[in-house]
Amino acid sequence: MITLDSGVAFGLMPEVPRQGGYGPVTTKAWSQEDYTHPAAGWGAAVSVGEVLVKSQRPVSGALSMFTMNHPIKGFDCPGCAWPDDQKGLKLDICENGMKHVTWEMTHKRVGSGFFSKHTVSELSTWTDYELENTGRLTEPMVYDSETDRYAPISWDDAFALIGEELRALGSPDEATFYTSGRLSNEASFLYQLMIREYGTNNMPDCSNMCHEASGRALTASIGSGKGTTTVEDWEQTDLLFLLGVNAASNAPRMLTALSDAVKNGAQVVHVNPLIEAASRRTTVPHDFVDMALFKTHETGTLDLQVRPGGDMALMRAIAKVVFEAAEVDPGALDTEFIAQHTNGIDEYRAVVEATPWPELVQQSGLTEEQLRAAGALYLASGKAIISWCLGISQQEHAVDMVREFMNVLLLRGNIGRPGAGPAPVRGHSNVQGNRTCGINHHSPAWLLDALDEVCGITSPREPGLDTVASIHKMHEGAVKVFVSLGGNFVLAAPDTHYTAEALSGCRLTVQVGTKLNRSHLVHGEKALILPCLGRTERDEQTGGLQGQSVEDAMSMVHLSVGKKKPASEHLLSEPDIIARMARATLPDSSTPWEEYAADYDRIRDVMAKVLPGFEGFNELVRQPNGFRIPQPARELDFRTASGKADFSAPALHDVLPASDDMLVLQTMRSHDQWNTTIYSNNDRYRGVKNLRELIFMHEDDMRDRGIWQGDLVDIVSTSKDGSQRELRQYRAVAYDTPRGSAAGYMPEMNVLVGEADYSAQSDQPLMKSIHVRVTPSAGVR
Repeated sequence: MITLDSGVAFGLMPEVPRQGGYGPVTTKAWSQEDYTHPAAGWGAAVSVGEVLVKSQRPVSGALSMFTMNHPIKGFDCPGCAWPDDQKGLKLDICENGMKHVTWEMTHKRVGSGFFSKHTVSELSTWTDYELENTGRLTEPMVYDSETDRYAPISWDDAFALIGEELRALGSPDEATFYTSGRLSNEASFLYQLMIREYGTNNMPDCSNMCHEASGRALTASIGSGKGTTTVEDWEQTDLLFLLGVNAASNAPRMLTALSDAVKNGAQVVHVNPLIEAASRRTTVPHDFVDMALFKTHETGTLDLQVRPGGDMALMRAIAKVVFEAAEVDPGALDTEFIAQHTNGIDEYRAVVEATPWPELVQQSGLTEEQLRAAGALYLASGKAIISWCLGISQQEHAVDMVREFMNVLLLRGNIGRPGAGPAPVRGHSNVQGNRTCGINHHSPAWLLDALDEVCGITSPREPGLDTVASIHKMHEGAVKVFVSLGGNFVLAAPDTHYTAEALSGCRLTVQVGTKLNRSHLVHGEKALILPCLGRTERDEQTGGLQGQSVEDAMSMVHLSVGKKKPASEHLLSEPDIIARMARATLPDSSTPWEEYAADYDRIRDVMAKVLPGFEGFNELVRQPNGFRIPQPARELDFRTASGKADFSAPALHDVLPASDDMLVLQTMRSHDQWNTTIYSNNDRYRGVKNLRELIFMHEDDMRDRGIWQGDLVDIVSTSKDGSQRELRQYRAVAYDTPRGSAAGYMPEMNVLVGEADYSAQSDQPLMKSIHVRVTPSAGVR
């Protein structure tokens, strides 16, 4: 049994059960009561007000609402990747975006004075909320092993240390370079250029943990790893399937699109083990009349509570309904589209017809009546969109699952026309742009060829390490230097203890960020913390005020320009940090790193020559709403080996646990949380207050185990390799979830995901498919 009692030795918080989890320390009574109010609305408005007051930024925070998500004149929200409004909306914001911005705009500062008072060992005992709540990092710091403290270091000396360590490695492949989704397009391009000129493709990024499966599936099916829809398509569709998405917390601005779709007559079907607040009703905060009148709008027309991983069976059932209907009505299939634009329909039809209804019922967790009703909705729709998020992509067979979504869309020609198509919901602000701009451990040959020709380098062709592989190689000692551009790697990754051990074994760890987090304490033999500008802050270089671009989840690219005074005069921008790191590592490089850092237009000029769709980048990005990167599949230009959209025909996978006493656990964020950043111990939309160390269970599953509401329980996971991990004394909370399933919060529950628990199809950690046994804690009620 693997536990975390010794975790503090690796910079992890001691595994002492406490109802606040990694959030604020609290002794307040916990409670849970189902949330019955509309999503967003006054609940969100009150929450934003509380955040502004708590941050002591009521004026500047409020003013930021009028510049956030306004291209050219404002900055892009550093939160989710939902597209910005294209119609001139003045308050294109949400509750979580305001939390994210005010968290960054805090008046608190963390510099050498702070670190002189606290050892790393002491800071390791703090909660993650306490670490980030200390404020903005203000100067570069280096770890001093003799004092167990971080001490100030000059920027020049910090870059010299990085260059010295990277040049001393036996091979460039002994270093790995992580990327967070907050990095801009320009910084991403510069980063991957530096890494490839250095000589490796070791580029783990947050996509490896969120939508890697989506990209691989879409590329195999339609020749492009992105969705094809626009917000306008969502307004025009007849049917929207939304699978594995908690929109009210993860992409709150989507609520407007959902309510508009319902108002326009669309069927909006939410598919999720949990019925989330976003599937019911909303009051849109920027609609002042609706707010004043407490008017609500429907955001969904049907909920389907599949078992975790049961979504593929649902979609196959829909396909089965379509094929059955085609026996008597040839119009059920778009035969012309299928003949002209697809490949492999016969093989797919055979596997669908061979899948019996009882198996579809068992694997989906739905009744045959529910499955047939979903199929009938699809047959009745002229235009359909299938949209999904991590509830899908963090499953064992997620690639096959997403390809099944594409199969269903292709049957009725639902791609390449208005109101139809696939729509993965990307999470972090620029995670899609990172990939577009070359952050990819297995980039296609055409990109490497273009990069070499334009930039005069020789890119390595061997695929590099992704997130899971990087952790394994660090643990083995084969990777000795870890560089992270943003993020909180140790808490975002699986198997927290194993990941911490891996990082702690490095010769050098480099963390670039805005605030102190757990990964800064899980350090190598040598360690640097390098503070950077935030999205809201002015980026002044010798070429003047700079702007950086981001790409949203629907391929729109727009400029973001911060206007706020930087938190410290010692902060550098991310492009500047990358350029100086590159020069220190590659002193003889002919790449004009200094010119790129001085004027980001120079970076964009190069990107325009390397990246398809970026021609005229500097002009395009300065248009009022930016520009949309061309999506060949939307134009029915399928860049697959067959030249057509390819059907897939895998057998239906078994998603039931091996033993009847096991539950399938999915990890998720609370509402008052963004990625690994925790704002409070509350989860408003699930009715939870003052509690994070919990597990949501069906009340019958609780009763079968002799567990009652609020009892303390122990949770034991069984990994693919047979090893087990345990969390003790979590609160059991009855919730509306299918029998046999459970849910709880990340990052606390990431410890249950073993080093072997990743998808063989995508290498993604299985955060939504953890097999656990739950028992009452010994002697505790």
